[in-house]
Amino acid sequence: MAVGFTLVCVEHAKEAPHPDVSAVAALDEPTRRRLYDHVVRQPRPVSRDEAAEALGLARQTAAFHLDRLAGESLLDVVYERRSGRTGPGAGRPAKLYKRSAKQVTVTIPERHYELAGRLLAQALEESEVTGEPVRAVLHRKARALGARLAGPGRADVLAVLEDNGFEPREDGDSVVLGNCPFHALAREHTRTVCGMNLHLLRGVLDGLAGHGLRACLAPAPGHCCVRLEPDHPPAGGVRAS
Repeated sequence: MAVGFTLVCVEHAKEAPHPDVSAVAALDEPTRRRLYDHVVRQPRPVSRDEAAEALGLARQTAAFHLDRLAGESLLDVVYERRSGRTGPGAGRPAKLYKRSAKQVTVTIPERHYELAGRLLAQALEESEVTGEPVRAVLHRKARALGARLAGPGRADVLAVLEDNGFEPREDGDSVVLGNCPFHALAREHTRTVCGMNLHLLRGVLDGLAGHGLRACLAPAPGHCCVRLEPDHPPAGGVRAS
């Protein structure tokens, strides 16, 4: 299983870890990782006894680690009667473990390539059906998604941007974004990805109230290509587009 690591900002070490980080940390224990690898390679769910025998572990040890993996949603628990008998006298179903559908994707710094892929695929498919230019569909869908990311009843721009991996920081009346969640794609497909990102962030601002900001392209080394500027004309009277 290929995993990276997400950087989680923990103030005074009191905040709960990001769920994906906790899941990855659970796999750092060697016995637990061996059990995980064993279970996911099996064609059917595995019992505690089967896992313990296969790896030469005490049943209690296997049970402890399997339950920890299930608690992190890395394994699913199912109950089955392996004897095939049903009804009274059939005995209790066995507790079995199988691969979870959960995907663990963690990166430093935070990246959201799956989100970009979904937007690009949706834009291409809709364009083929409607004839609308792909880029126009992409921008519209990115802006709509940004508004949904803002969420109902939220007004804190910095908090929304932080939640979505942009690493915002105030720069006077503006907001600089220290991380691009689409960094590798933006380097190779700058016009497409930065345009998508611009409209995504415009959508975030659409979904928030009272911030007095607008999103504009302002590429700079070490920053996201989008910068949030005060939503008023600069001194001299003409607003940059």
